[in-house]
Amino acid sequence: MTQNTPKSVVLVGGGHAHALVLHALKTAPLAGAHVTVINPGTTAPYSGMLPGFVAGHYTRRELDIDLATLAQKVGATLIDNKAVSMDPDQKLVHLENGAALSYDVASVDVGITSRMDALPGFKEHGVPAKPLGEFSRKWDAFRTSDGPKHVAIIGGGIAGAELAMAMAFALRNQTDLVSVRLLDRGQILSANSDKAQSRVRKELSANSVDVMEGVNVIAVTPTGITLADGTTIEANFVVGAAGATPHDWVQNTGLSLQDGFIKVDKTLQSSAQGVFAVGDCAHMTDNPRPKAGVYAVRQAPIVLQNLRHAISGAPLENYGPQSDYLKLVSLGGKRAFGEKRGWGFAGHLVWRLKDKIDRDFMNQF
Repeated sequence: MTQNTPKSVVLVGGGHAHALVLHALKTAPLAGAHVTVINPGTTAPYSGMLPGFVAGHYTRRELDIDLATLAQKVGATLIDNKAVSMDPDQKLVHLENGAALSYDVASVDVGITSRMDALPGFKEHGVPAKPLGEFSRKWDAFRTSDGPKHVAIIGGGIAGAELAMAMAFALRNQTDLVSVRLLDRGQILSANSDKAQSRVRKELSANSVDVMEGVNVIAVTPTGITLADGTTIEANFVVGAAGATPHDWVQNTGLSLQDGFIKVDKTLQSSAQGVFAVGDCAHMTDNPRPKAGVYAVRQAPIVLQNLRHAISGAPLENYGPQSDYLKLVSLGGKRAFGEKRGWGFAGHLVWRLKDKIDRDFMNQF
């Protein structure tokens, strides 16, 4: 490579942090570098508006970040494909179509999945809540189809509860033949505060969501789910929202992992020099945090600055995650629950606040 040849910067995945990096490049380009984005699809859905989309408050188009337009505006190349492995020694990203892309500096922002392939029948008959693109397409088709609507959501975390309330709200506006069940092998919302648990439980009840705790789902069938005690539950839309699971291919990156997530230090750099990871696919070894989009948003300016420094050889900057943040939970209709520093509040005004935050985020693009 000659001195004047642009450095190759590869962004693997179109997650929130990478979308913000592309946005920032409109006013502050990466000097001496060409940026390539690899993403399966030319758009990336915004997770913050997913419950609102499921409930019918937003259109599918409003959910999407237009990566193609972002890339075009900053002179970046968007490759509509999926990464399947990386070789940090050779500095290569291998794609599903068989191509290999070389890089000088790279960043990974591919999010997580809630795929539950180990559960018999789920791959054939279930729908993972993540990746969001696949889920939103299948939900749209189910919601607009004819006939009774019987939904089962496996996984009683806050994401599963939000989806349950949104689905119940949307479906009951269409037909009376509706049932929505939220199932968990333990106690729902166990990772949340007592205040959040109390409020969300009330809202689940108000949305006529049937909560089933201490149940063990052993199979998904064409007509529903089977529990360990032999009980069968009718469902024609089964959603997997249990846990935050890394994508399988991340095992093939050659990077150090923690429970399948890419380990990063204070600078967001992985075990390979010049390879960074951000968003839910990353595990911050110095300051572990739960999987939440607010961290990806705050990581964006730091990873962009460190991409610049990695190109120039300058010292990298540290990222310091916030200790607390405003947690906003959609409650089915145009109502939401908010919590920060022990204070909790719910209602239409909280929804309006959440809606403004989400729309302001999307309007950047």
